Amino acid sequence: MNYIKTVKLKTYVENDRYHKLYFKEGKQAFSKWQRISKSSFLKRNIRMQERKLTSKDELTTLINDKGIKTWEETIEFVRCLPYGRNSNRTDLKLVITEQKGSCSSKHSFLKKVADLNGIPNIKLILGIYKMHKNNTPNIGNVLINNAINFIPEAHCYLKIDNERIDVTTYQSEFKILEKDIVKEIEIQPEQVSKFKVEYHKDYLNNWILENKLERDFDEVWLIREQCIENLTK
Repeated sequence: MNYIKTVKLKTYVENDRYHKLYFKEGKQAFSKWQRISKSSFLKRNIRMQERKLTSKDELTTLINDKGIKTWEETIEFVRCLPYGRNSNRTDLKLVITEQKGSCSSKHSFLKKVADLNGIPNIKLILGIYKMHKNNTPNIGNVLINNAINFIPEAHCYLKIDNERIDVTTYQSEFKILEKDIVKEIEIQPEQVSKFKVEYHKDYLNNWILENKLERDFDEVWLIREQCIENLTK
């Protein structure tokens, strides 16, 4: 089997301390957070052509100030930021200034940066998927304890050159959710606040009615919020 002898991966950040990741002959790549397989390494980094960030807007400037100069480095930087809800859903720069983000804020931030820098074929997708412990293990036993098999959850991710990419956390892989996606629409970064919430609530309410659940919307939404709270721990 042939191996790439030594290839430097992108720069990652945690609390403003930068870490380098390397792939060496016959070994798996290591980072502070987890191992990455050779195939994942190649898919994420070698195949992608580097595209410089040239815009002088506020979001791009915040990224440049971190020493990040390309679109590909930006994706990996955001991927490694901790999961967490930002203090203001409409202020995309908080992903950088608060050093965290949710699926909504992270992917809308990336879509906006792509648009501002003229990077084509980047779509922001809002998907509804069947959330359960197998595909979202960090929700814990909330659904099991409430005798619910799954809850339809709204999830944002990117479609880059028609390939779905999920950077919600460093461990996120779209293939884990793929078979449980039930609906997708393309949205704009400005829609991740009010529109996404309303769209999700409408879908969830119709799901409750169609399936004749014995719980009302408020009860199901509370259970869902408990799941999301567990994700932030």
